[in-house]
Amino acid sequence: MDYIIPRVDLSKFVEGSPEEKQAFVEKLGKAYEDVGFVTVINHGIADETIDGLYNNIKDFFGQSLEYKKAHEIEELAGQRGYTSFGREHAKGSDAPDLKEFYQWGQTVTDNDPIKKYYPDNIPAQENLTFNDAMLSIYSAFEKSGAYLLQAIAIYLDLDENYFDDKIHNGNSILRAIHYPPITSAPKNAVRAEQHEDINLITLLVGASAEGLELLNKQDEWKSINAGPGEIVVNVGDMLQRLTNNRLRSTTHRVVNPPQEKWHLPRYSVPFFLHPRSEMDLTCLENCVTAEVPLQYESITAGGYLDERLREIGLKK
Repeated sequence: MDYIIPRVDLSKFVEGSPEEKQAFVEKLGKAYEDVGFVTVINHGIADETIDGLYNNIKDFFGQSLEYKKAHEIEELAGQRGYTSFGREHAKGSDAPDLKEFYQWGQTVTDNDPIKKYYPDNIPAQENLTFNDAMLSIYSAFEKSGAYLLQAIAIYLDLDENYFDDKIHNGNSILRAIHYPPITSAPKNAVRAEQHEDINLITLLVGASAEGLELLNKQDEWKSINAGPGEIVVNVGDMLQRLTNNRLRSTTHRVVNPPQEKWHLPRYSVPFFLHPRSEMDLTCLENCVTAEVPLQYESITAGGYLDERLREIGLKK
């Protein structure tokens, strides 16, 4: 049975009355303190955009290994283009995750000098619709994510626009993931080991099959799925760190399906919303109290990302 996580309606924040906007802020903030996850409706990402994206990623991962590896550049540490099956593992685990993926990053169009720090995206060869789909949904996720961070800022008694300049041309990543069909009995029941996300928030558009689980406060694994028209949005470690553990970066994983569904692949498209690398992740003063003393040393978002990429095996 699916675990019921709080559901919020983003249109109430974007277009609602002051009372509706404040109610949205309170519901979102309390959910992120208690669970770390919400589902979001009326998020502004059209169904046809999502459907087109999934059709394109299924086509890409259905190509030959030779074709896919032509899009893999190892020195980019998985931050752009294709990453082969089994290269990534969770922090603290040596077991490779049973997936391959393709990553699309920020496209800077306003002469921002930060452009020189970002590698170029690696377009899919001979597949313009794939590239257009990645660019389109990247932009849509950025817009929806910015609204959610404005609500979080209000909940934290910050200026509503606190995060705006920090995520403008941020180092966000759109990841298309393929978990291939299982052809023989796996060594364990997990496709992607338990982990927490690195970034501020993650926006996940409905996966093609069940398997996502979160670890609740009672130390129980609970299955979660987005319903029709919903996306799942969770807190990442950067936001947990910034808020001195007030908002929860909840542990989650992807488990294997029952044996009768081993023959089915699984596709998933998370958007990892990152700030600019220079963002200071020093804990907010109003999140440090006598009851909850300072939990983390100061670090920038870029320094923290580099540290975590080494821990999960994508960077040496």
